[in-house]
Amino acid sequence: MAKLRLEITKGEEIRYISHLDYASAMERAIIRAKLPAAYSEGFNPHMKIAFASALAVGVTSQAEYMDLDFKEEVDLVEGVKRLAAKLPPGIRVKSAKYMPASIPALMAIVNLATYDVIVPLSGTEDYTAAQESVRRFNETQEVLYMRHTPKGRKEIEIKQYMDKPIQIFHEGKDIKLVIHIKITPTGSIKPGEVLAALASMFDLAVKKDSALIDRTGLYVATDKSCLTPIEIYG
Repeated sequence: MAKLRLEITKGEEIRYISHLDYASAMERAIIRAKLPAAYSEGFNPHMKIAFASALAVGVTSQAEYMDLDFKEEVDLVEGVKRLAAKLPPGIRVKSAKYMPASIPALMAIVNLATYDVIVPLSGTEDYTAAQESVRRFNETQEVLYMRHTPKGRKEIEIKQYMDKPIQIFHEGKDIKLVIHIKITPTGSIKPGEVLAALASMFDLAVKKDSALIDRTGLYVATDKSCLTPIEIYG
């Protein structure tokens, strides 16, 4: 048995597929590449594959992480080459590494996500006013946001999940927000929800429905380091 950890992308071509469809695309590529994937036992065996953190529909990513169990170890370069040849547009392998069999699950260790949010300014809004909205958000100690789900409404305190102040940059008619979000055992916040709070509570005049959200990194962060899930083991 061998455990392979992959850093992969979710590009523009597949921005609007669900996490389940994304995982299925990876499984099909692994099968087509004829890699010796391990399966669970029982009446409904499934491929032993696990992701770090599910992406919302419409969000792209530069750095998704996936663990895949093999029945036997294959040459790393050859295995990645075979897999890459079978991946659909929008998914590419950035790095791969065999990991110790006893490592904790990705979902148990990843605790920080970073995002770039590109969003057009409204016609009457200027960059200086946008900067002021972001400044007020950053300096506010508590921001309560009402999350709407099929199960009902739930009030979320956003700032408990903010790892750093939001950074803002001017990009023509757009602004770019750089957002660092904590992933905790009790929950997290979505970058789209942060943007919605900025617009509704801090007068950020943007066309939020036209926002492009890209996850730029997932990390295992401590007081002393901030490493990717591949970097933490050598």
